[in-house]
Amino acid sequence: MTERILIVDFGSQVTQLIARRVRECGVYSKIAPYTSAARLLKSGEWRGIILSGGPASVLESGTPRVPDAVFAADLPVLGICYGQQAMVAQLGGAVEPATHREFGRAFLDITGDCALFRDVWAVGGREQVWMSHGDTVTALPKGFRVVGTSTGAPFAAIADDARRFYGVQFHPEVVHTPHGAGLLKNFTHDIAGCAGNWTMAAFREHQVAAARAAIGGGRVICGVSGGVDSAVVAVLLHEAVGEQLTCILVDNGVLRAGEAETVVELFRGAYNIPLVHVRAGDRFLARLDGVSDPEQKRKIIGGTFIDVFEEEARKLGGAEFLAQGTLYPDVIESVSVAGGPSSTIKSHHNVGGLPDKMNLKLIEPLRELFKDEVRDLGRELGLPDEFVGRHPFPGPGLAIRVPGAITSEKLEILRKADVIYLEEIRAAGLYDAIWQAFAVLLPVRTVGVMGDSRSYEFVCALRAVTSTDGMTADVYPFSPEFLGRVASRIVNEVKGINRVVYDVTSKPPGTIEWE
Repeated sequence: MTERILIVDFGSQVTQLIARRVRECGVYSKIAPYTSAARLLKSGEWRGIILSGGPASVLESGTPRVPDAVFAADLPVLGICYGQQAMVAQLGGAVEPATHREFGRAFLDITGDCALFRDVWAVGGREQVWMSHGDTVTALPKGFRVVGTSTGAPFAAIADDARRFYGVQFHPEVVHTPHGAGLLKNFTHDIAGCAGNWTMAAFREHQVAAARAAIGGGRVICGVSGGVDSAVVAVLLHEAVGEQLTCILVDNGVLRAGEAETVVELFRGAYNIPLVHVRAGDRFLARLDGVSDPEQKRKIIGGTFIDVFEEEARKLGGAEFLAQGTLYPDVIESVSVAGGPSSTIKSHHNVGGLPDKMNLKLIEPLRELFKDEVRDLGRELGLPDEFVGRHPFPGPGLAIRVPGAITSEKLEILRKADVIYLEEIRAAGLYDAIWQAFAVLLPVRTVGVMGDSRSYEFVCALRAVTSTDGMTADVYPFSPEFLGRVASRIVNEVKGINRVVYDVTSKPPGTIEWE
C-alpha cells in the first residue's frame, strides 16, 4: 500500500465518505484529525492531501486550522467546504459570512477548465452539487483562479495549478453531487499520480503475512459473535497461523434464532477452526432482569461478556494474543475531532471492550477497512455469500430490540417474528437489496379481536433500510402487498403479537449506526 491519500479531518459528519470514495478509486486513504496530520506527513508515504469539511467557522478564533506542514509538503491538496475556507484564509485570501447561505442541493456553473474537472465537467455547463455552508470565500490568495460559481458562493471552485492546490465549497463525496466521485478520481489519479492498484487480494496477502510475522509461534484467542467482522478475522488468522488460533463464542441469550448453531457449523464444520461454545444465556438474562434503560442494558451485556470471556480465556491458558474485529470507523471515532459528530455516536455496537488486565497483545487485521470492504475480504477468503451478506447485528443483540424490561418470553416472541420477516424478504428476492432489516417488540400491548375472542398482546414493529456504506440510510419501499403478507403471517403464527407496524424513519447523514 505505497499509494496513500491523507484526509485531514476537521470534524465533518461525512469525512468517512471521502475515504470511501477515494478507496473506490483503488487508492488507499487514511483519515487523521487536523491535530495529528503534521506528524503523519513526516513518513513521506503520501501522494496527496484532502482537507475535509467541518462544523466550525474560520472567522472565529480557536477553530481548527490546516497544519503549515500540509502546504509545505509539495503535495497536491484538495480543500472541501471548511477545508477550502481554511486553505484560503491561511494562504492570504478572505472568507466572510455568506449573504446567501446554501444548505442542500445547489447548482454549480463551470466557468473555467482545470485538472479537477477533466472529462467530468465542461466549461459552460451547470452541474448539481451538495452545499452546506454559512460562510463563503470572497477573495482568493495569490496564484488561485475561480473555476466554478454558485448562487451563494462566487468562488465555489478554485484552482492553483502551479502548486496543485484546489478547493470546492460543495461536497463531492456525497451521492447528492452526482459526478463528485469523478472529481475525486481526477484528484487521486491525474493530479496526485496514483495508479489505483489497491485491491482486496493484495490486502489479504499483506495482512496474512503481517499476522504471521507478528504472532510467530504464539497462541491467539478470538471472540466470535455470528457477525461478519469476527468471522472474517477468524478465517484470516486461521489462514495465517492455523491451529494456533482458538475462537470463543459467548452465547449471551440475546442472539437471533439459530445464531449460535450457524456459527458452530461454520467454524467447526466448514473451516475446522477450534471453537469454544459457551452457553451463558441464563447468566446474562439474570443480570438484565428488570432493566429497561437501553444504555444500562449495553453496559450489563458488555460487562458480563468480559467476565465470561476472561473466564474462558484463563481455562485455555497460554494465549499471548487477542484478535478483535476493530474496523476503520471504530479507529476514526476513537481519535475523532473533539466535539465532532463521530465522537458522540459510538456506544451502540461496542458494548464493552476487553480490559487491559488480560495482558494480551492485540491483533486487529481489519482496522484499516470499512464495513463493506470487510464483506469483500470475506468473499476473497471464500466465506459463503449467505454469511458474508448477512445484515448487521449489533453487539447488544435482541436486548435493544425489546425496548423495556427483557424476559425469555419476549425474546422468543421476537425471534419468531424476526424469522418470519426475514423469510418473506428472502422469498421475495429482496434480502441483498436491503442493508438491514429486523423486527422490534414494542413495550405496548393493544386490544384486538382474533376469531371469536378478544386479545391483549404486543405490537411488533418492522424496520428495513437501504444503504451503500452504512453512513446514511433510507427506508426500503416495500409494497403494501408484501407488508400485508408479512403482517398476516406474524399475527397468525406468533402467539403474543396482534398488531404489526412498519417503521418509516430514515437515518440522517453522519450517524453511523442505528438500532
